[in-house]
Amino acid sequence: MYWDAITVKPLEDYRLYVEIQDGRKGIFDVKPYLDFGVFKELKNPHYFNRVGISYGAITWPNEQDIAPETLVAGLQH
Repeated sequence: MYWDAITVKPLEDYRLYVEIQDGRKGIFDVKPYLDFGVFKELKNPHYFNRVGISYGAITWPNEQDIAPETLVAGLQH
């Protein structure tokens, strides 16, 4: 889809640099999610840095993901 993530790079302080297929790019702050359920594992900086993309969503190896529509809504320019 046009809002799929095509680039993700981990940054300091639990933030991600993200580029979206439609040309938008910016910073997504993951901190608000870190105290909830499966996202608690992301508090480990080494694990957090293993971020990737699968089917347009931001993902980590143990199946945590942030859907494209959530990314777009929370993207800070």
